[in-house]
Amino acid sequence: MLPISLRRLLDAFAGCFTTPTFEVFQAMVLGLIAQTGQHTVCGMLTGAGLATSWSHDRAHRFFSTARWSIDQLGLIVFDLVLARLVADGTDLLLAVDDTAHRRRGKKVHGAGWIHDGSAPARNKLAFGHRWVVVGIIVRPAFLSRPVCLPVLCRRWQGKGTASTVEIAAQMITTIAGRVPHRRVHVVADAAYHGKSLRGLPATVTWTTRLPRNAVLYHRAPAPTGRRGRPRLKGARIGTPEQAAATCVWSTVSVARYGRIDTVSVAVLDCLWYGVFGPLPVRMVLVRDRQTGPMLALITTDLSVTAGELVARYAARWAIEVTFFDTRQILGVGQARNRTAQAVNRTWAFGMYVYTIVVIWYAVSGHRSGIVADRRTHAPWYLSKTDPSFADILTALRRTLIAARFMGSRPAQPTNAEIRQVQRAWALAAA
Repeated sequence: MLPISLRRLLDAFAGCFTTPTFEVFQAMVLGLIAQTGQHTVCGMLTGAGLATSWSHDRAHRFFSTARWSIDQLGLIVFDLVLARLVADGTDLLLAVDDTAHRRRGKKVHGAGWIHDGSAPARNKLAFGHRWVVVGIIVRPAFLSRPVCLPVLCRRWQGKGTASTVEIAAQMITTIAGRVPHRRVHVVADAAYHGKSLRGLPATVTWTTRLPRNAVLYHRAPAPTGRRGRPRLKGARIGTPEQAAATCVWSTVSVARYGRIDTVSVAVLDCLWYGVFGPLPVRMVLVRDRQTGPMLALITTDLSVTAGELVARYAARWAIEVTFFDTRQILGVGQARNRTAQAVNRTWAFGMYVYTIVVIWYAVSGHRSGIVADRRTHAPWYLSKTDPSFADILTALRRTLIAARFMGSRPAQPTNAEIRQVQRAWALAAA
């Protein structure tokens, strides 16, 4: 049932599993992709066409008790992204963020009350899990926008355990150790700052948004030769608003969000002593209009220009698009696991399948007529020029249908088989 193009990608994961477990892994990947209904564990089994031949216990045991590592799986996904979508020797751009996964039930392992910033209602309190995700931002040839591909995911364990910033720092350190000879640039929102970032590898730079109450200082003055410890920081600058009053502003062009914008920027090399200690940082203040709201960015990359930093931070939005696509289109998070190991594996497994789907499309699935076909069936998308993730997923589903119904027998199909193929082909785009 697996087409050769997808099997070649999945073969890279064979070393993570025993032979029987690897067979279940392939079935679960296939089932999550092919399923157009509920993306539960049993739904994956149904999507793979194995509901009548396999016991559902076999699928549930894969997530709950089988011996394999979800982190090892993520690192193999990371290697595939580097091999297929990133040029050799180039710097890597990673995005870090967390997302809420709502769950119900007192017996669900690790579930608790969390803040869900994406909730449409005023009440942002939710019961469930919080996941910290690291994704690599790439620009495939078939897209005019960046896309964020998840490569490591870990669940926040709750109060009294490692914070989301500490979890992110651990995952970034793991990835940096995987590519010791490459520079790794990390972008995150304003929630991701803290003293745990001081121990990151030398090849890693960190970019985030400054809180309004952050206090900045000038760099430490040169030693005076007098007795006593040299100063670790210079004179107080103040908050970003206070710093903006004395900065020199200039105008630059920035490529962000698919367009070229002209913005006003101010650059100041300083210290954010409360977070990074004596490590030098660069603050970039951004205004779209002379009197408009100000965005304050801070980075440990001292070689980046203001325009490059603004574009780098704007690319962080790709991880928000990934959260939407995985939840609304691929169905990640619909599984109803309750045990500890199953909870810690199933959600992250779905995020990695998202990355596998995009890699498959970039390597084997893209064709120029996909966007034209979509606009034919949905003519109201007048400005559509790139395939969406829904288009990418539909292309892979139809490839799976062809491998399942047409690859095994060259003989003329029966009328029942023809109707089955037609119905499956239509559901693939559902």
